[in-house]
Amino acid sequence: MKGDVLRLEEFLPYRLNRLTDAVSRDFSKIYRDRFGLTRPEWRALAALGQYGTMTATAIGGHSSMHKTKVSRAVAALEKRKWVVRETDGDDRRIEHLTLTAAGEKAYREIVPLAHAFAARLAGVMGAARWAEFDYGLERLEAFFLEDNEKGPGGRA
Repeated sequence: MKGDVLRLEEFLPYRLNRLTDAVSRDFSKIYRDRFGLTRPEWRALAALGQYGTMTATAIGGHSSMHKTKVSRAVAALEKRKWVVRETDGDDRRIEHLTLTAAGEKAYREIVPLAHAFAARLAGVMGAARWAEFDYGLERLEAFFLEDNEKGPGGRA
């Protein structure tokens, strides 16, 4: 009978989804309570803080967010005066987004909080197991990124 039943609690995609949601919700308390940011706003801020000037498309690709969420997040950050837009000189359809001094300041305040959060998670597992876990995540990410590049169906 076991082969006929899918135990969600043991099914990796389900477990990863639940864990991702729990970790994301816990971390969101930091940027939401302290800075009033939504998850998409945090992701856009983090991408710009890490990479500097980017397009909305690049932010979406980096953060796995739909263009609508990126657009709303960027508009909210722009309203706070944390982001500025500059139209591309060669293609007026493209806008380059950059953090302002206020946006950079907020990013610099969040970074140590993010590092402390990650260290707390690593502490739950211990250094050796955390390294193994991190390696496993890297391998899975590489596997699925390769699949995405091959298109629907992935590996044969």
